[in-house]
Amino acid sequence: MKSELLRKFIKFGLVGASGVFVDFGVTGLLREVLGANQYVANSTGFLCAVVSNYALNRAWTFRSRDPRVAAQFSKFLIASLLGLGLNNTIIYLLHERAGVGFYVAKIIATGLVMLWNFWANYTFTFQQKR
Repeated sequence: MKSELLRKFIKFGLVGASGVFVDFGVTGLLREVLGANQYVANSTGFLCAVVSNYALNRAWTFRSRDPRVAAQFSKFLIASLLGLGLNNTIIYLLHERAGVGFYVAKIIATGLVMLWNFWANYTFTFQQKR
């Protein structure tokens, strides 16, 4: 059981790493090129990564065959939105209050929120009868 959990966590981390490229790419494009508000850019990047992460986690990490894709994606989205709230709160506290650079704060927030996201998706979104 522990090795299976560790395997899923590693896969989840790899999927998350691919999502970081989507997230940071969209965030950077919106914030740096288009001049969008940093929190709007951050939220949009985060949500774009949600879509790609759901598809990869469903197919590869959790190997879900649940035919209720819309319901399952809704659970994934709920967990991700809660994660987004945590993400923005951590960025706000580190960047606005502690003076940490925006992207450094975003990296720290991303790492911390990954722990939340794995737990939420393992126990809620992709829960299998154990």
